[in-house]
Amino acid sequence: MDFAKELKKMRQNHRLSLQELADKTRVSKSMLSKIERKEKNPTLQIAAQIAEGLGVSLSSMLEERIYEKVIVIKASEQVIFRDETTGFERRLLSPTFPVKGIEFIHNTIPENSPGIEFPPHLPGIREFVSVTKGRLKIKLNKNSFMLEEGDSIFFEANTQHNFYSEGSSECCYYLVIDSHEAKSA
Repeated sequence: MDFAKELKKMRQNHRLSLQELADKTRVSKSMLSKIERKEKNPTLQIAAQIAEGLGVSLSSMLEERIYEKVIVIKASEQVIFRDETTGFERRLLSPTFPVKGIEFIHNTIPENSPGIEFPPHLPGIREFVSVTKGRLKIKLNKNSFMLEEGDSIFFEANTQHNFYSEGSSECCYYLVIDSHEAKSA
């Protein structure tokens, strides 16, 4: 899916001007305009801020929707978002639907990456993380949690949350985002 095209379509469907969307997302009007015109690719953080501001999941802005009872997603068909600034890779493992649901994601943070900062989600959205390789530091507001390979964490995601690779190797982890009980903004 084309993020820029989806952004413009969603902004217009919400009847938002670029300035109104900038106010909702904390992304500058000029940056939003450049993204819509495909002059600039958003970082993962900016893409996440835009999705939150529109009240949708980032996955729903990245993947075309498929409606079937059984969906097989081959590795070559998975939606991958690579942040050119941080090296962060987000691989969507599940299909996305326009209604609230579950997103199943595999993330990779390269060694020596500055990490990634995510904006607060809507109240009721929960995240489950399980580390498969390396060490992951998660900051939730002022609290920090260090996870080793095999460790898991659950948290209400309506708070600022940052993810960092700790140590001398990349960090890989599974992320499940549950938005079944998301409350409207």
